[in-house]
Order: sequence, then structure tokens, then C-alpha cells
Amino acid sequence: MNIQQSVQDRYAEGAQEREAALCCPVNYDPRFLKVIPEEVLERDYGCGDPSTYVREGDVVLDLGSGGGKICFIASQVVGEKGRVIGVDMTPDMLDLARRSAPLVAEKTGFNNVEFKRGHIEDLKTDLDLVDAYLADNAVKSVEDLELMQHKIEKLQADQPMIADNSVDVIVSNCVLNLVADVRKDKLFAEMFRVLKVGGRIAISDIVSDEASPQHLKDDEKLWSGCISGALTETGFLEALEDAGFHGITIDKYEDEPWQIVEGIEFRSVTVLAWKGDQGADIEKNQAVIYPGPWKQVEDDDGQIFYRGERMAVSERNFNILTSEPYSEQMVAVPSATPVETEEDYNLGNGEIRHPAETKQGKAKITSDPDQGGSCC
Repeated sequence: MNIQQSVQDRYAEGAQEREAALCCPVNYDPRFLKVIPEEVLERDYGCGDPSTYVREGDVVLDLGSGGGKICFIASQVVGEKGRVIGVDMTPDMLDLARRSAPLVAEKTGFNNVEFKRGHIEDLKTDLDLVDAYLADNAVKSVEDLELMQHKIEKLQADQPMIADNSVDVIVSNCVLNLVADVRKDKLFAEMFRVLKVGGRIAISDIVSDEASPQHLKDDEKLWSGCISGALTETGFLEALEDAGFHGITIDKYEDEPWQIVEGIEFRSVTVLAWKGDQGADIEKNQAVIYPGPWKQVEDDDGQIFYRGERMAVSERNFNILTSEPYSEQMVAVPSATPVETEEDYNLGNGEIRHPAETKQGKAKITSDPDQGGSCC
């Protein structure tokens, strides 16, 4: 089965005429729909609304942007200072999005959306640039093929479709499941590559409660219909963890399945995750306190945090754990005085840091209750 061609053919048809089987019911904020052409609204296929996680000024990447609905909503949220990039492989969907973009820009008063042709598991290769090369350089021999491959590699290096560390937030609406299983690892790695440190993803997609057997995966209609290519609920989270993401959260989980096939439940979820600093672990006398309610918790690096204890962390982990999505769940205990050394962090997992370490260099004063002030 040629999954890519099957998906492209079905969505090319969906760009011409609405196909109800390709989407779940989703309620979008009506304020943002007023400026979007009706044909875009009619031919939108999704299972959630990841645009609700977009913020003013963000650089947004929409994977599998289709007719552009999520992009056009996001463009209004990010405003003139933000930017939205949609990536899709289906020419008919891109045509719909690109011809609609000027109409939306005219109504909003700014143009901050662009659409690129490419595969979401290969965000370095701009297929429009490859097409432009092929228009002047026909491939008629092995030598021509090798020249083309060399040209693509050069384009990937010099003119990547999406550059490293360039995106604040990645959104996607019921598209990741359409990617072939053998390419899904590359898909998640590419998402991680293009995000800035501290960047995040908000992915609405279909997942299954059990793995799909091979005969379902071999069914082209089920695959292009967002069913048999779905990752399992745990498999989706594991793929993100393997790619290096942290703070992985199922933010929305539909109680009722969208479809049931041979007893396997397929439902919509929205998953959030963040990209942290991958640098060295340096000792800076820092700690964090997990306030509860659990007796202890474990982070994505395997570190244990005991309730109420000052847990020793490296500078890198301190920065991660005092930023979203952890900042409201951890109490920061910074070093009282700056630590200038670049000493490696070598403490063991679950190491409790004595308060004297974080207060190192601070004068040992005794406060005077008669000086006034308030404790609460």
C-alpha cells in the first residue's frame, strides 16, 4: 500500500468537496471564523482545536495545514507581530489555502501567514523548490538522479523549509496519524528540531486504546480516514518522550470514542509537550520543592522529588522545572549568591539538598521581631 499516495488522493478529493467521514465535531471560537472563506470552513478536517494554545506574538507551525483553517485562526491570535506557517503535501489543499490567504489578510488588515509544500516528517525539504529544479532539470538517467539528490541535500542545508530552533509552537489537527509508521520517528524528531528551546507543541489527533492489527493497517480507506494509522494512547506519549520532549500532558481526552473498529476504540486527544535545554548539567547550588499532593513524583529524566523536601537539581533542570508546565507545581529555591563555577552536577538521583547549601555565602543574621513587619 502506498500510504502517502492514498492519503494525498483522498484529501485532494476532500479539497474539492466536503467529506464528513474525515472529521470529528469540533466547536471553534466563532470570533475567528468570520474572516475565513466559507469553502475553507466547509473543507476543514480535524478532531480538535489546537489553536487555543497559541499566544500573541508566537511563530506558529501547523503540520498538515490543509485548507488553512487553523492557520487563519492562529494568525488572528498571534497578531501582526506573530507569524504562521502551514505545511501540507496535497496541492489541492494548498491551492485552497493560498488563494484564501489574501482574502483573510484583507479582512484582518495584516498578512502573517504563508503556506509551504512539504512532508511533515521532512521539514527540511521544500517541495516547491524541488519542483522548480525539476522544471529545468529532467531526470532521465542515474546520473541525473544523483544530481537531483545532491541538489535536494544542498537545498536542505542552504534553504531548509523550516529552520532549526525557529518555532515557538507547533500545532496539528488530526494529521500525524496519516504518516506511515516507518516515518513516525522521523516526524517527532523533526518537530523537536524546529522548536526553539522552551517551545511547545499542541497536537490534536486520533489515538487508539489498543494497537491496530496488520489487516487494519493494510486497509487504505481506514488509514486515510485517520483510523488504522493512529498511535496507541501510550505509544503517542512514548514517541514524544523518545524524541526528547518533556512536560508531556494529555490536556483533552474524549470520553466517547470517535470510531470503534473490531472492538478497538479510536478517540480524539490533545497532547501538549515542551522542548527543554539539552545542554550540560552544571552545579549551581539550586533546589526545588515539590509541595504535593503526592508523596513523591518522578520527572522525565527519572529524578525523584519527595514532597516538601529541597531536592537538589542541576542548573539545566532548575530552569526547566521553574518554567511551564512545571512552574505552578514546583517551588523554586535558588542559590542565595551567584555560583560562578562550571562544575559538573554529580549528585545522585533523589538527593536532598541541605538548606545551608542554597544559602551559601549569605550572612547568618538574626531577625528582630520588634522591628515590625508582617509574616502573612
